[in-house]
Amino acid sequence: MTERVVVDPITRIEGHLRIEAETSASGDITGAYSSGTMVRGIELILQGRDPRDAWAFAQRICGVCTLVHGIASVRAVENALNYPIPPNAQLIRNLMIAAQYVHDHVMHFYHLHALDWVDVVSALSADPRATSELAQSISSWPKSSPGYFADVQKKVKTFVEQGQLGIFANGYWGSPLYKLPAEANLMAVAHYLEALAWQREVVQIHTIFGGKNPHPNFLVGGAPSPISVDSSEGVSGTALNMAGLSQIKAVIDKMQAFVDQVYLPDTLAIAGFYKDWFARGEGVGNFMTYGDFPEKGMDDPASWLIPSGAILNRDLSTIHPIDMNNADEIQEFVAHSYYDYSAGKEAGLHPYDGQTNLKYSGPKPPYDQLDVEQSYSWLKSPRWKGNVMEVGPLARVLMLYAKGHAPTRELATKALSQLDLPLEAMFSTMGRTAARTLESKIIVDQMATWYDNLIANIRAGDLSVHNEAKWDPSTWPKEAKGVGFMEAPRGALAHWIVIKDGKIDNYQAVVPSTWNAGPRDAGGKPGPYEAALMDRHTLADPKQPLEIQRTIHSFDPCIACAVHVVDPDGEEMTKIQVR
Repeated sequence: MTERVVVDPITRIEGHLRIEAETSASGDITGAYSSGTMVRGIELILQGRDPRDAWAFAQRICGVCTLVHGIASVRAVENALNYPIPPNAQLIRNLMIAAQYVHDHVMHFYHLHALDWVDVVSALSADPRATSELAQSISSWPKSSPGYFADVQKKVKTFVEQGQLGIFANGYWGSPLYKLPAEANLMAVAHYLEALAWQREVVQIHTIFGGKNPHPNFLVGGAPSPISVDSSEGVSGTALNMAGLSQIKAVIDKMQAFVDQVYLPDTLAIAGFYKDWFARGEGVGNFMTYGDFPEKGMDDPASWLIPSGAILNRDLSTIHPIDMNNADEIQEFVAHSYYDYSAGKEAGLHPYDGQTNLKYSGPKPPYDQLDVEQSYSWLKSPRWKGNVMEVGPLARVLMLYAKGHAPTRELATKALSQLDLPLEAMFSTMGRTAARTLESKIIVDQMATWYDNLIANIRAGDLSVHNEAKWDPSTWPKEAKGVGFMEAPRGALAHWIVIKDGKIDNYQAVVPSTWNAGPRDAGGKPGPYEAALMDRHTLADPKQPLEIQRTIHSFDPCIACAVHVVDPDGEEMTKIQVR
């Protein structure tokens, strides 16, 4: 007899996600269903607008992924118009994307995922002196004295005694699934709090290059901030000058120190206690990357740090090429989604021909269970040549490893050796989490090179950040289409645009969490979330489904948050005015 376990909402993610899991009498998950419970609709808002303004709307798809949709959007317009950008603009974009990566991954590990492995309440029983010894044995991070950890412990104890756990509320504290000793829990809680302060400095890179964060400014054809080397009054105040660039270098150094001395050691330390989670939670075994971080431009794939390609059935010896424009490769299906296609729900559409026809057919809320034989999610089901593909940090690390990228191979080999695990262990829930940490190290180290190249260009007299050549719509073709793609922190992201008579005729964004969190397709093939939960998961306590949280959080879900709240008649329910 099967039982349906419902987790709604999945907490500590961006957006609204419902998971329903069917379990056997022994608690094994035999079926899983991922339901996005919100609609996005940005594609409809963009129709008829100026393509040069698209990024400002598209970037609001998410408040956490912040800049990535802006980057994908400007790249889509530039691709459609064959619009090259200056080398300085490319380097600035690389640095902004890289800052997003490292910021996003650290925030995910400590504030969204670590509490699946770290028992906060257990930290109250830790010995601060033993915690200090543990911290100093794995890292040279200066904040590691017994007094420091005693102060952190006192702070957490005050929260608990006053019943004000706040950010630590609603955890499954005390569950036998937690394996860390009290001292490791205290160390992790201290670093959780440190990461909150650290991230405030990291976002300065976005504010210096893009004017603000979240949602920094972008510009089709380049970067929005001019570069000035003139220090005279009134000239450098609104431009990127050497003072700002020096500040960026200081932030990069702080990012690198935190990754090297806190994030990487913590990941390895925690993973050592949960090695059984390197043997479950893989899912589909297919991985895909679009490629990103171009040194010489998007039209020179050989210069990309992250290569493009597909890996099928774990076979790292064969990398399959991807054609983003081929109508037979990337398609979206809606057989189990709350959408309809003019050709019917069984059809698959390439994003150039994509449709956003909302058609909710699910149960009227509130409800106990979804009818998973019908439509059950606001997410579509993307496929590459009919294959379910996982995207994200694990896909990128595997791709870099398969391509022979020396730093990736060295890091992965060292980490797996320390844990006494084979490469195959990466195909797992914990492998996904470890891959995110390894790629943070790879990318933060590369930031110094991009920064040095930008400074070298400036010192050589190259201050150009924008190409004016195709800014005037009168120079555009009557019809054009293009795709802007990138590797967002959560995985392969692309925006497809069709331009007619200078306006947006069609716009489709296929986001990483659509690839990973999408429902079953017309052939009944489960998406990566669903497949991963069916890979050797046994619930110890269905009322505390920590196992589900661990694997779903390992993907770092980001269900798009740009949604309008209306009543059944389509009227706005409330308006908040901020003075």
